[in-house]
Amino acid sequence: MKTSAPSFDYIIVGAGSAGCVLANRLSENPDARVLLIEAGPADRDPMIKIPLVWLKFVQNKRHDWGYDTEPEPHMNDRKIECVRGKVLGGCSSINAMTYVRGNPGDYERWKKAGLDHWGYDDVLPYFKRGESWSGGEDHYRGANGPFKVRPSTYEDPLFDAYMAAADQMGLSRTTDYNGENQFGLARSQQNIVNGRRFSAADAYLRPALKRPNLTLKLNQFVTKLVIENNRAIGVELAGPNGQLKIVRVEQEVIVATGAINSPHLLMLSGIGPADQLQKNGLDIVVDAPDVGQNLQDHMSAGVAYHRQQPGPFVATARYDRLAINMLGAYFFGIGSATDFPGGLTGFTKIDPASDVPDIQLLFNGAPVNAHPWFPLIKPVWRDGFGCRAVLLHPESRGSLALVSADPKKLMQLRQNFLATDKDRRVLREGFKLCRELSEQAVMDDYRAEEFLPGADVTSDDQIDAHIRATGITVHHPSGTCRMGNDAGSVVDPELKVRGVDNLRVVDASVMPDLISGNIHAPVLMIAEKASDLIQQHQ
Repeated sequence: MKTSAPSFDYIIVGAGSAGCVLANRLSENPDARVLLIEAGPADRDPMIKIPLVWLKFVQNKRHDWGYDTEPEPHMNDRKIECVRGKVLGGCSSINAMTYVRGNPGDYERWKKAGLDHWGYDDVLPYFKRGESWSGGEDHYRGANGPFKVRPSTYEDPLFDAYMAAADQMGLSRTTDYNGENQFGLARSQQNIVNGRRFSAADAYLRPALKRPNLTLKLNQFVTKLVIENNRAIGVELAGPNGQLKIVRVEQEVIVATGAINSPHLLMLSGIGPADQLQKNGLDIVVDAPDVGQNLQDHMSAGVAYHRQQPGPFVATARYDRLAINMLGAYFFGIGSATDFPGGLTGFTKIDPASDVPDIQLLFNGAPVNAHPWFPLIKPVWRDGFGCRAVLLHPESRGSLALVSADPKKLMQLRQNFLATDKDRRVLREGFKLCRELSEQAVMDDYRAEEFLPGADVTSDDQIDAHIRATGITVHHPSGTCRMGNDAGSVVDPELKVRGVDNLRVVDASVMPDLISGNIHAPVLMIAEKASDLIQQHQ
């Protein structure tokens, strides 16, 4: 049985990063009634706030939608996880808290492709408006926005050695990869504030929830968009008890459920490839073949070594110390659990002709099998470290396919990683760069034997086999509701869904291609800009 509910001026589907930004900005107008709907629960899990344990969300699929790819043909037919946050704050509540804008050339590339108002000069004001950079305001950085960012504070002399190794190799350093120059090694910039994760929900949503014109609904699942005469008039909502109701909208419905779930919701609502809709018994509202296509993500592969001597993380991971530090981080924002053994990144290029980085370097100061330990109860691990190369601009494209008209049935996900010779070559050379950097003389005091993949893996064929067997995503899916000025794009340059009035998509799915780095900061920027487009402030 379907019941009706009060109407709103704006309905935002998805309380992830984009949804939190939109809820804040749209409700700044006291006359606008705004509804924000999230399928997941509140972000009350205490682990969310403790930076040290972020990797556990990936490993345990905690607060996750549960997506895995189909067997990947160029990755040894492995199914590769695709963690997506199902909790207030979305992926900003479970990610690695790394803030990267990308390269100015990325946005100039979008502009040259026909997105006239998405060039670097167009998006820079929105990056600045959204952030509060601890280094202070300048031409490139903002200091008064809601989203607080500071450099990593994790201390390990290994990372100083890596910086010196970069000097030995002739790689550059950069003081601020989100400022004038992205190329080079630098301390990671993170959304960690007072020792705790600072998510989009913390930055944007919590201050706005005090406003009487903003309503938040948690644990409620939008089953489809309600469309009449090619106009979005509301959403069909399933509450915790499963009862369906229609919530009507006066101005716009904004879909902000991410690169996987946004195309799913469009298809369930009759907007998508006609053959998929018909196959699953859905009425066709708009035949939009590109919905669910153009899927891109960042694939990575790395090298790892045992350490000559245990690093600083080992001592802090002893059970008794770890328990104290976890409590200290959660209640007071102090202690070693307020950070994690990383905090160094870099941007470089394999192709000399490229005007943007094509490889990102990620560094870890402890192995992935690190765990709590205690003498005579659970032995300590053998300590290690590593460097990972990320392919930033893949040619390969994946896709999503509808498998059922049942909204609770997950989409079929094919990433199609490393499908082209160029992708394989660039990542292979990125891996070699990681190895060369790690084997500089200044690293000798830290580096013992290589255990992943092993020093005997040297030929291109062997390295490719290693990448196929061990490569992992760094969780940046995008592009599945591509923005463009061509008729085939899913949304236009103002993020309006083609063929349906009063409907926009605002999240990573609208990105035409991947930027040079982590995508969380660009998603915040897209939502900041979208709020002005929606309110006609541009």
